[in-house]
Amino acid sequence: MKIASILLLYLLPFIGVAQVNYKIYNTNTQKTATLDEVVAEMNKADVLFYGEEHNDSLGHTIELAIFDMLVKKYPQNAALSLEMFETDTQPVVNEYLNNLIREKNLLTDARAWSNYKDYKPLVELAKQHQLPVIAANAPSKYTNRVTRLGLGSLHELDSKAKEWLPPLPIDTAAGAYYNKFVKTMGGHASMGGMKIYQSQNLWDATMAWSIAKHLKVNPRSKIMHINGGFHSEDQLGAAAQLKKYAPKARIINIAAYAVADYNNINWNSYSKSNNYIILTNGNLSKSF
Repeated sequence: MKIASILLLYLLPFIGVAQVNYKIYNTNTQKTATLDEVVAEMNKADVLFYGEEHNDSLGHTIELAIFDMLVKKYPQNAALSLEMFETDTQPVVNEYLNNLIREKNLLTDARAWSNYKDYKPLVELAKQHQLPVIAANAPSKYTNRVTRLGLGSLHELDSKAKEWLPPLPIDTAAGAYYNKFVKTMGGHASMGGMKIYQSQNLWDATMAWSIAKHLKVNPRSKIMHINGGFHSEDQLGAAAQLKKYAPKARIINIAAYAVADYNNINWNSYSKSNNYIILTNGNLSKSF
């Protein structure tokens, strides 16, 4: 199937039914907004964080629509950054984008997620327009190591391994993010110590560091970064870590949720730290 046909296949739901199955809310005005308004704000921003629910099929369609609009508006500077690829697979991702390897090799050698079909249209759009795709996430073997042995264990890695990670030591964000993590995990007793929280911080820091590296080399970039919602919600996690690696980076933060009633929003439930809230129809079928 040709690339244009693939993209059209994924965009059709957005063009039709999707338009009555989601709402975008501007947290500043507490009014509804449009995708055009979101993309227009990239004139004064460098990175758009999109915090998704991984199995939200409509959310994936909206992501593609936003990235397509960014590509059209910034044809030379748009870039895609994904939690779904790990930093040590960047050479493989680059080879695929440059038509040096087949998709089957990308899937195996870049350890693509099992629901890669949800991200394939984004990658293909970047490939079609010869735009970068940033493999942003920390290699899972190292996050697993931290979960078992703590952040200090990363110092034992050799210099080559450390190239795939942010500069050590990794900051463990305190305050709001830690409290939120503890609550999500069900309390301190359920965490089994600090190591799992440290691995979460490595995950966030690596994504932020990957984005910051790209911005340093390509300061005119307009990057769309996609990760699970917890990693950037309320401009915490990866979004907060980015401010440490690229203090001048300007951010737009989107938090997306699939809910039963997307037409009505309880503003007490959402922080204004999220520039936009996207609510999608949670009754639609999931992507997995």
